[in-house]
Amino acid sequence: MSLNYYIADVFTNTVFSGAQIAVFPNAEALSAEQMQLIARELNLSETVFVTNPDNTSSARTMRVFSPIAEIDFAGHPIIATAFVLAESGDIELTAPHTKLTFRQNVGEFDVNVSADNGNVTLVQFSQKVTSVIDRFTPSNIELAEILSLDVADLDHKRYSTRLVSCGFPYLIVPVWRYESVRKAKFNFAAWSQSAAPQTAAQEILLFSPKTPFQDSNFNARLLGPNIGPLEDPPVGSAMPAFASYLCSFDFTQVGTHIFAVDRGDAVNRRSVLNLEMDHKRQAALTLRIGGEAVLVAKGQMVL
Repeated sequence: MSLNYYIADVFTNTVFSGAQIAVFPNAEALSAEQMQLIARELNLSETVFVTNPDNTSSARTMRVFSPIAEIDFAGHPIIATAFVLAESGDIELTAPHTKLTFRQNVGEFDVNVSADNGNVTLVQFSQKVTSVIDRFTPSNIELAEILSLDVADLDHKRYSTRLVSCGFPYLIVPVWRYESVRKAKFNFAAWSQSAAPQTAAQEILLFSPKTPFQDSNFNARLLGPNIGPLEDPPVGSAMPAFASYLCSFDFTQVGTHIFAVDRGDAVNRRSVLNLEMDHKRQAALTLRIGGEAVLVAKGQMVL
């Protein structure tokens, strides 16, 4: 058996940037065990296996695997899957906007594909989230040691550190400057000796409201005990928590906010995530996440 697959760079319009995602558009013949083995073989952050159990033109089921395990939800694969399905001719883009429904293990997502003359220009999906926010966090001294930064690097005036969970807890830490995000290094010994493990946080989302790039408003980076010291993993899964974090401050006005978050830098696979959030000072938050993608490779997997 052989299956076609595609590799797309997501949240970028430049090859060899963004996040690498592999997509198998027609994976009906594969078992979960085979999917896991294939994901391990490709060794990308995420590999997507797409099926069409209802045999419809506008709905698909996605199963997403890392090299280690299946992932119940991931945002980057939604962008990659819509883009690849259009590029491979599996779905037709006959209008400026095409609505799709993608099903992951956690539920269904409404997807909108914008196109110009049949070419994808933007993929956007919507998500409703409910967050839990806790202000019990490690001290600034502890945070600086955990991140190998100076206390003066941390922003404790406009923003403040908060624990935010939309199902997965992130310790969200603000710093003043983009350079602080880039130079931070996770200190496991300082983490284990601090109050951080008591917060149940598993990863730190470090961000700065300043970035040298004109197409983004924030720069963000994930660090943590399970993230390698040289890794700069995708931040898409943390965006619901980040949006909820922004809405937790009184100065964030009620209404729809549009902004962009970038990850990485010019030489380290930079990504740009476009977000819209409908802030109503309620527990539930409607969030729309969008981005571009480019095709990098296509091939056949022989089993």
